[in-house]
Amino acid sequence: MHCTFKAFRAPGGLRDFAASLTLFLTLLVPAAHAQVPQAPEIAARSYLLLDITANQILAAKDIDSPVEPASLTKLMTEYLVFDALKSKKIDLKQTFPVSQRAWKMPGSRMFIDPKMQVPVEDLIKGMVVQSGNDATMALAEGVGGTAENFVRLMNEQAKALGMKSTSYKNPEGLTEPGHTTTARDLSILSTRLMQDFPDYIGYSAIKKYRYPGTPAANDTNRNTLLFRDPTVDGLKTGHTDAAGYCMIATAKRDFPNLGAAGAPGGRRLLAIVLGTVSDSARANESQKLLNWGYTAYEAVKLFDAGQAVVMPSVWKGTSSTVKLGRPQAIVVAVAAGNAAKVKTQVARPDPLVAPFAKGQAVGTLKVSLGDNPAPVAEVPLVALEAVEEAGILGRAWDAIRLWIK
Repeated sequence: MHCTFKAFRAPGGLRDFAASLTLFLTLLVPAAHAQVPQAPEIAARSYLLLDITANQILAAKDIDSPVEPASLTKLMTEYLVFDALKSKKIDLKQTFPVSQRAWKMPGSRMFIDPKMQVPVEDLIKGMVVQSGNDATMALAEGVGGTAENFVRLMNEQAKALGMKSTSYKNPEGLTEPGHTTTARDLSILSTRLMQDFPDYIGYSAIKKYRYPGTPAANDTNRNTLLFRDPTVDGLKTGHTDAAGYCMIATAKRDFPNLGAAGAPGGRRLLAIVLGTVSDSARANESQKLLNWGYTAYEAVKLFDAGQAVVMPSVWKGTSSTVKLGRPQAIVVAVAAGNAAKVKTQVARPDPLVAPFAKGQAVGTLKVSLGDNPAPVAEVPLVALEAVEEAGILGRAWDAIRLWIK
Protein backbone atom coordinates (compact mmCIF):
# COMPACT_ATOMS: atom_id res chain seq x y z
CA MET A 1 0.00 0.00 0.00
CA HIS A 2 1.37 3.38 -1.01
CA CYS A 3 0.69 6.31 1.32
CA THR A 4 1.20 10.01 0.73
CA PHE A 5 0.29 13.06 2.75
CA LYS A 6 -1.20 16.37 1.73
CA ALA A 7 -1.69 19.37 3.99
CA PHE A 8 -3.34 22.59 2.93
CA ARG A 9 -4.32 25.91 4.36
CA ALA A 10 -8.08 25.81 4.67
CA PRO A 11 -9.88 29.12 4.10
CA GLY A 12 -11.98 29.91 7.14
CA GLY A 13 -9.86 27.78 9.45
CA LEU A 14 -10.19 24.35 10.98
CA ARG A 15 -13.78 24.72 12.12
CA ASP A 16 -15.00 25.47 8.58
CA PHE A 17 -12.96 22.55 7.26
CA ALA A 18 -14.37 20.16 9.87
CA ALA A 19 -17.92 21.35 9.24
CA SER A 20 -17.52 20.60 5.54
CA LEU A 21 -16.49 16.98 6.04
CA THR A 22 -19.01 14.32 5.13
CA LEU A 23 -19.46 12.21 8.23
CA PHE A 24 -19.44 8.48 8.48
CA LEU A 25 -22.78 7.48 6.93
CA THR A 26 -22.71 9.51 3.71
CA LEU A 27 -22.65 6.38 1.59
CA LEU A 28 -19.33 7.25 0.13
CA VAL A 29 -17.77 8.12 -3.16
CA PRO A 30 -18.35 5.43 -5.82
CA ALA A 31 -15.36 3.46 -7.04
CA ALA A 32 -13.27 4.88 -9.88
CA HIS A 33 -15.01 4.21 -13.18
CA ALA A 34 -12.27 2.05 -14.65
CA GLN A 35 -12.29 -0.20 -11.60
CA VAL A 36 -16.02 -0.83 -11.14
CA PRO A 37 -17.09 -4.46 -11.71
CA GLN A 38 -20.27 -4.85 -13.73
CA ALA A 39 -23.20 -5.55 -11.42
CA PRO A 40 -25.55 -8.40 -12.32
CA GLU A 41 -28.96 -7.75 -13.82
CA ILE A 42 -31.37 -7.25 -10.90
CA ALA A 43 -35.09 -7.47 -11.59
CA ALA A 44 -36.27 -4.74 -9.22
CA ARG A 45 -37.53 -1.15 -9.45
CA SER A 46 -34.56 -0.03 -7.39
CA TYR A 47 -31.79 -1.74 -5.51
CA LEU A 48 -28.68 -1.01 -3.48
CA LEU A 49 -25.78 -3.15 -2.31
CA LEU A 50 -23.83 -1.61 0.55
CA ASP A 51 -20.60 -2.93 2.01
CA ILE A 52 -21.23 -1.95 5.62
CA THR A 53 -17.72 -2.91 6.75
CA ALA A 54 -16.17 -0.54 4.21
CA ASN A 55 -19.13 1.87 4.14
CA GLN A 56 -19.20 1.82 0.33
CA ILE A 57 -21.97 1.38 -2.18
CA LEU A 58 -21.01 -1.46 -4.51
CA ALA A 59 -24.05 -1.44 -6.80
CA ALA A 60 -27.12 0.75 -7.11
CA LYS A 61 -30.12 1.62 -9.24
CA ASP A 62 -32.50 4.52 -8.65
CA ILE A 63 -31.60 4.72 -4.97
CA ASP A 64 -33.04 8.21 -4.59
CA SER A 65 -36.36 7.49 -6.31
CA PRO A 66 -39.36 7.59 -3.94
CA VAL A 67 -40.89 4.20 -3.24
CA GLU A 68 -43.53 2.78 -0.93
CA PRO A 69 -41.73 0.86 1.82
CA ALA A 70 -44.55 -1.53 2.81
CA SER A 71 -43.48 -3.46 5.93
CA LEU A 72 -39.91 -2.18 5.67
CA THR A 73 -41.55 0.68 7.58
CA LYS A 74 -41.35 -1.58 10.62
CA LEU A 75 -37.57 -1.04 10.76
CA MET A 76 -38.22 2.49 12.01
CA THR A 77 -40.77 1.18 14.50
CA GLU A 78 -38.08 -1.26 15.65
CA TYR A 79 -35.62 1.61 15.99
CA LEU A 80 -37.91 3.55 18.33
CA VAL A 81 -38.89 0.48 20.36
CA PHE A 82 -35.23 -0.58 20.74
CA ASP A 83 -34.34 2.96 21.75
CA ALA A 84 -37.05 2.90 24.42
CA LEU A 85 -35.63 -0.40 25.71
CA LYS A 86 -32.06 0.88 25.68
CA SER A 87 -33.05 4.01 27.61
CA LYS A 88 -35.06 1.91 30.13
CA LYS A 89 -38.36 3.59 29.29
CA ILE A 90 -39.82 0.13 28.78
CA ASP A 91 -38.58 -3.41 29.39
CA LEU A 92 -38.96 -6.70 27.56
CA LYS A 93 -41.14 -8.36 30.22
CA GLN A 94 -43.53 -5.41 30.47
CA THR A 95 -46.95 -6.09 28.94
CA PHE A 96 -48.91 -3.85 26.59
CA PRO A 97 -52.67 -4.00 26.04
CA VAL A 98 -54.12 -4.83 22.63
CA SER A 99 -56.45 -2.05 21.54
CA GLN A 100 -59.43 -2.48 19.22
CA ARG A 101 -57.43 -0.59 16.62
CA ALA A 102 -54.50 -2.99 16.90
CA TRP A 103 -56.78 -6.03 16.85
CA LYS A 104 -58.54 -4.92 13.66
CA MET A 105 -55.38 -4.10 11.69
CA PRO A 106 -55.59 -5.58 8.17
CA GLY A 107 -52.79 -7.43 6.42
CA SER A 108 -50.23 -9.70 8.06
CA ARG A 109 -50.93 -10.32 11.73
CA MET A 110 -49.67 -11.94 14.91
CA PHE A 111 -53.32 -12.74 15.79
CA ILE A 112 -53.53 -11.09 19.21
CA ASP A 113 -56.79 -9.71 20.59
CA PRO A 114 -58.09 -7.24 23.22
CA LYS A 115 -58.40 -9.97 25.86
CA MET A 116 -54.60 -10.28 25.91
CA GLN A 117 -51.84 -8.43 27.75
CA VAL A 118 -48.78 -9.21 25.62
CA PRO A 119 -45.14 -8.90 26.77
CA VAL A 120 -43.07 -6.38 24.82
CA GLU A 121 -40.62 -9.09 23.75
CA ASP A 122 -43.40 -11.15 22.19
CA LEU A 123 -44.78 -8.09 20.40
CA ILE A 124 -41.30 -7.44 18.98
CA LYS A 125 -41.09 -11.02 17.73
CA GLY A 126 -44.59 -10.75 16.31
CA MET A 127 -43.62 -7.57 14.46
CA VAL A 128 -40.21 -8.75 13.23
CA VAL A 129 -40.75 -12.46 12.54
CA GLN A 130 -44.44 -12.51 11.57
CA SER A 131 -44.54 -8.92 10.29
CA GLY A 132 -47.68 -8.51 12.37
CA ASN A 133 -49.45 -5.20 11.82
CA ASP A 134 -51.41 -5.82 15.03
CA ALA A 135 -48.20 -6.29 17.06
CA THR A 136 -46.73 -3.19 15.43
CA MET A 137 -49.74 -1.05 16.34
CA ALA A 138 -49.70 -2.34 19.94
CA LEU A 139 -46.02 -1.39 20.22
CA ALA A 140 -46.60 2.03 18.64
CA GLU A 141 -49.43 2.81 21.06
CA GLY A 142 -47.47 1.45 24.01
CA VAL A 143 -44.34 3.49 23.29
CA GLY A 144 -45.90 6.60 21.78
CA GLY A 145 -49.17 6.82 23.71
CA THR A 146 -51.07 7.03 20.44
CA ALA A 147 -50.26 5.85 16.93
CA GLU A 148 -50.35 9.44 15.72
CA ASN A 149 -47.76 10.55 18.27
CA PHE A 150 -45.61 7.55 17.41
CA VAL A 151 -45.66 8.51 13.73
CA ARG A 152 -44.50 11.99 14.73
CA LEU A 153 -41.59 10.36 16.58
CA MET A 154 -40.83 8.25 13.51
CA ASN A 155 -40.52 11.30 11.29
CA GLU A 156 -38.40 13.14 13.86
CA GLN A 157 -36.06 10.15 14.09
CA ALA A 158 -35.82 9.88 10.31
CA LYS A 159 -34.74 13.52 10.16
CA ALA A 160 -32.19 12.98 12.94
CA LEU A 161 -30.68 10.02 11.07
CA GLY A 162 -30.35 12.03 7.86
CA MET A 163 -33.12 10.24 5.97
CA LYS A 164 -33.87 13.25 3.81
CA SER A 165 -36.41 11.65 1.48
CA THR A 166 -38.58 9.71 3.94
CA SER A 167 -42.07 10.52 5.17
CA TYR A 168 -44.00 8.20 7.48
CA LYS A 169 -47.79 8.17 7.78
CA ASN A 170 -48.20 5.01 9.86
CA PRO A 171 -46.06 2.61 11.92
CA GLU A 172 -46.75 -0.61 9.98
CA GLY A 173 -46.38 0.25 6.28
CA LEU A 174 -49.88 -0.11 4.81
CA THR A 175 -50.33 1.97 1.67
CA GLU A 176 -51.17 5.58 2.42
CA PRO A 177 -50.62 8.76 0.36
CA GLY A 178 -47.29 10.38 1.20
CA HIS A 179 -45.89 7.30 2.97
CA THR A 180 -42.61 7.01 1.03
CA THR A 181 -38.88 6.48 1.36
CA THR A 182 -35.86 5.63 -0.83
CA ALA A 183 -33.33 2.82 -1.03
CA ARG A 184 -30.63 5.22 0.17
CA ASP A 185 -32.66 6.20 3.24
CA LEU A 186 -33.43 2.55 3.98
CA SER A 187 -29.70 1.79 3.92
CA ILE A 188 -29.08 4.55 6.46
CA LEU A 189 -31.84 3.24 8.73
CA SER A 190 -30.74 -0.39 8.42
CA THR A 191 -27.11 0.43 9.15
CA ARG A 192 -27.94 2.54 12.18
CA LEU A 193 -30.38 -0.07 13.48
CA MET A 194 -27.61 -2.67 13.55
CA GLN A 195 -24.98 -0.24 14.81
CA ASP A 196 -27.05 1.38 17.58
CA PHE A 197 -28.82 -1.69 18.97
CA PRO A 198 -26.56 -4.75 18.84
CA ASP A 199 -28.35 -6.23 21.86
CA TYR A 200 -31.72 -6.32 20.07
CA ILE A 201 -31.02 -6.70 16.35
CA GLY A 202 -30.82 -10.49 16.79
CA TYR A 203 -34.63 -10.72 16.65
CA SER A 204 -34.29 -10.30 12.88
CA ALA A 205 -32.54 -13.68 12.63
CA ILE A 206 -35.34 -15.68 14.32
CA LYS A 207 -36.68 -18.18 11.80
CA LYS A 208 -39.85 -19.31 13.57
CA TYR A 209 -42.07 -17.81 16.26
CA ARG A 210 -45.71 -17.72 17.29
CA TYR A 211 -47.48 -16.50 20.38
CA PRO A 212 -49.26 -19.19 22.44
CA GLY A 213 -52.86 -19.61 21.32
CA THR A 214 -52.30 -18.21 17.82
CA PRO A 215 -52.31 -20.23 14.55
CA ALA A 216 -49.39 -22.65 14.18
CA ALA A 217 -49.29 -22.02 10.43
CA ASN A 218 -48.33 -18.39 11.05
CA ASP A 219 -44.92 -19.08 12.59
CA THR A 220 -42.39 -18.62 9.78
CA ASN A 221 -40.19 -15.61 9.04
CA ARG A 222 -40.91 -14.30 5.54
CA ASN A 223 -37.19 -13.73 4.95
CA THR A 224 -36.53 -17.03 3.16
CA LEU A 225 -32.79 -16.30 2.93
CA LEU A 226 -32.57 -17.09 6.65
CA PHE A 227 -33.33 -20.70 5.72
CA ARG A 228 -31.17 -20.75 2.59
CA ASP A 229 -27.95 -18.89 3.49
CA PRO A 230 -26.42 -19.45 6.96
CA THR A 231 -24.56 -16.12 6.77
CA VAL A 232 -27.81 -14.12 6.44
CA ASP A 233 -29.12 -12.78 9.76
CA GLY A 234 -31.72 -10.17 8.84
CA LEU A 235 -33.39 -7.81 8.29
CA LYS A 236 -36.94 -7.46 6.92
CA THR A 237 -39.34 -8.12 4.07
CA GLY A 238 -42.30 -6.12 2.86
CA HIS A 239 -45.15 -6.42 0.39
CA THR A 240 -48.16 -4.46 -0.73
CA ASP A 241 -49.75 -4.28 -4.18
CA ALA A 242 -48.32 -0.78 -4.63
CA ALA A 243 -44.83 -1.53 -3.29
CA GLY A 244 -44.36 -4.97 -4.84
CA TYR A 245 -42.19 -7.52 -3.05
CA CYS A 246 -39.33 -5.91 -1.12
CA MET A 247 -36.46 -7.18 0.99
CA ILE A 248 -33.57 -5.87 3.02
CA ALA A 249 -31.11 -8.72 3.56
CA THR A 250 -27.84 -8.56 5.45
CA ALA A 251 -25.11 -11.17 5.65
CA LYS A 252 -21.83 -11.46 7.52
CA ARG A 253 -19.10 -13.74 6.23
CA ASP A 254 -15.70 -14.42 7.79
CA PHE A 255 -12.53 -13.10 6.14
CA PRO A 256 -9.25 -13.68 8.06
CA ASN A 257 -7.59 -10.58 6.61
CA LEU A 258 -10.14 -8.34 8.36
CA GLY A 259 -9.55 -9.65 11.88
CA ALA A 260 -7.22 -8.26 14.52
CA ALA A 261 -3.74 -9.80 14.47
CA GLY A 262 -4.78 -12.50 11.99
CA ALA A 263 -7.95 -13.53 13.82
CA PRO A 264 -11.08 -14.15 11.72
CA GLY A 265 -12.96 -10.99 10.92
CA GLY A 266 -16.42 -10.44 9.53
CA ARG A 267 -17.39 -8.56 6.41
CA ARG A 268 -21.02 -7.42 6.39
CA LEU A 269 -22.99 -6.57 3.26
CA LEU A 270 -26.52 -5.17 2.99
CA ALA A 271 -28.73 -5.79 -0.04
CA ILE A 272 -31.91 -3.80 -0.63
CA VAL A 273 -34.28 -4.82 -3.44
CA LEU A 274 -37.53 -2.92 -3.93
CA GLY A 275 -40.48 -3.63 -6.20
CA THR A 276 -39.84 -7.19 -7.36
CA VAL A 277 -42.65 -9.35 -8.75
CA SER A 278 -42.82 -12.19 -6.22
CA ASP A 279 -41.65 -13.59 -2.90
CA SER A 280 -39.15 -15.87 -4.64
CA ALA A 281 -37.89 -13.04 -6.87
CA ARG A 282 -37.02 -10.76 -3.96
CA ALA A 283 -35.08 -13.59 -2.29
CA ASN A 284 -33.29 -14.62 -5.49
CA GLU A 285 -32.33 -11.06 -6.44
CA SER A 286 -31.09 -10.33 -2.91
CA GLN A 287 -29.01 -13.51 -2.87
CA LYS A 288 -27.60 -12.63 -6.29
CA LEU A 289 -26.48 -9.21 -5.05
CA LEU A 290 -24.90 -10.56 -1.87
CA ASN A 291 -22.97 -13.33 -3.65
CA TRP A 292 -21.77 -10.94 -6.33
CA GLY A 293 -20.62 -8.39 -3.77
CA TYR A 294 -18.52 -10.91 -1.88
CA THR A 295 -16.81 -12.20 -5.04
CA ALA A 296 -16.54 -9.10 -7.26
CA TYR A 297 -15.04 -6.96 -4.49
CA GLU A 298 -12.43 -7.71 -1.86
CA ALA A 299 -12.10 -5.89 1.43
CA VAL A 300 -8.73 -4.39 2.34
CA LYS A 301 -8.06 -3.36 5.91
CA LEU A 302 -5.84 -0.28 5.89
CA PHE A 303 -5.70 0.53 9.60
CA ASP A 304 -6.84 -1.15 12.81
CA ALA A 305 -9.46 0.41 15.07
CA GLY A 306 -7.90 3.26 17.00
CA GLN A 307 -4.66 3.13 15.00
CA ALA A 308 -3.11 6.47 14.10
CA VAL A 309 -3.08 7.06 10.34
CA VAL A 310 -0.86 10.12 10.79
CA MET A 311 0.47 12.18 13.72
CA PRO A 312 0.82 15.74 12.42
CA SER A 313 2.32 18.60 14.43
CA VAL A 314 0.04 20.76 16.55
CA TRP A 315 0.53 24.42 17.45
CA LYS A 316 -0.48 26.10 20.71
CA GLY A 317 -1.37 22.79 22.36
CA THR A 318 -0.36 20.78 25.42
CA SER A 319 0.87 18.10 23.01
CA SER A 320 3.14 18.67 20.03
CA THR A 321 1.21 16.18 17.85
CA VAL A 322 -2.31 14.80 17.40
CA LYS A 323 -3.21 11.24 16.44
CA LEU A 324 -5.62 11.11 13.50
CA GLY A 325 -7.52 7.93 12.69
CA ARG A 326 -10.88 6.28 13.36
CA PRO A 327 -12.32 4.42 16.36
CA GLN A 328 -13.31 1.67 13.90
CA ALA A 329 -11.00 -0.27 11.60
CA ILE A 330 -10.57 1.49 8.25
CA VAL A 331 -11.56 -0.93 5.51
CA VAL A 332 -12.07 -0.27 1.81
CA ALA A 333 -13.70 -2.43 -0.85
CA VAL A 334 -11.87 -2.68 -4.18
CA ALA A 335 -12.44 -4.74 -7.30
CA ALA A 336 -11.11 -8.25 -6.79
CA GLY A 337 -7.40 -8.49 -7.62
CA ASN A 338 -6.68 -4.80 -6.98
CA ALA A 339 -5.58 -4.88 -3.33
CA ALA A 340 -1.91 -4.33 -4.22
CA LYS A 341 -2.81 -1.16 -6.15
CA VAL A 342 -4.33 0.68 -3.18
CA LYS A 343 -2.84 4.11 -2.51
CA THR A 344 -3.76 6.47 0.31
CA GLN A 345 -3.37 10.19 0.80
CA VAL A 346 -4.21 12.27 3.86
CA ALA A 347 -5.64 15.74 3.35
CA ARG A 348 -5.85 18.09 6.32
CA PRO A 349 -5.67 21.81 7.07
CA ASP A 350 -2.34 23.39 7.93
CA PRO A 351 -1.47 24.66 10.45
CA LEU A 352 -3.31 22.62 13.09
CA VAL A 353 -3.99 24.87 16.07
CA ALA A 354 -5.22 23.43 19.39
CA PRO A 355 -7.58 22.68 21.06
CA PHE A 356 -8.94 19.44 19.58
CA ALA A 357 -11.70 17.38 21.17
CA LYS A 358 -11.55 13.60 21.03
CA GLY A 359 -13.58 12.52 18.01
CA GLN A 360 -13.32 15.91 16.28
CA ALA A 361 -13.08 15.68 12.48
CA VAL A 362 -9.69 16.93 11.39
CA GLY A 363 -8.87 15.48 7.97
CA THR A 364 -9.68 12.95 5.29
CA LEU A 365 -8.05 9.72 4.14
CA LYS A 366 -8.41 9.51 0.36
CA VAL A 367 -8.08 6.05 -1.18
CA SER A 368 -7.32 5.47 -4.87
CA LEU A 369 -6.10 2.64 -7.11
CA GLY A 370 -2.83 2.69 -9.05
CA ASP A 371 -2.39 5.70 -11.29
CA ASN A 372 -6.11 6.49 -11.37
CA PRO A 373 -6.61 9.68 -9.31
CA ALA A 374 -10.37 9.16 -8.90
CA PRO A 375 -11.04 8.18 -5.28
CA VAL A 376 -12.36 4.76 -4.36
CA ALA A 377 -13.31 6.10 -0.94
CA GLU A 378 -12.88 9.15 1.27
CA VAL A 379 -12.82 8.39 4.98
CA PRO A 380 -13.12 11.22 7.55
CA LEU A 381 -10.32 11.15 10.12
CA VAL A 382 -10.86 12.26 13.70
CA ALA A 383 -8.66 13.13 16.66
CA LEU A 384 -8.17 9.88 18.57
CA GLU A 385 -7.16 11.81 21.70
CA ALA A 386 -7.97 15.27 22.98
CA VAL A 387 -5.32 17.97 22.76
CA GLU A 388 -5.89 20.82 25.18
CA GLU A 389 -4.90 24.41 24.57
CA ALA A 390 -1.45 25.31 25.95
CA GLY A 391 -0.86 27.96 28.60
CA ILE A 392 -0.35 31.61 27.72
CA LEU A 393 3.43 31.31 27.37
CA GLY A 394 3.18 28.23 25.14
CA ARG A 395 0.61 29.89 22.94
CA ALA A 396 2.69 33.07 22.69
CA TRP A 397 5.84 31.14 21.74
CA ASP A 398 4.01 29.15 19.04
CA ALA A 399 2.41 32.35 17.75
CA ILE A 400 5.90 33.76 17.18
CA ARG A 401 7.06 30.54 15.50
CA LEU A 402 4.00 30.55 13.24
CA TRP A 403 4.63 34.17 12.30
CA ILE A 404 8.23 33.35 11.37
CA LYS A 405 7.06 30.27 9.43
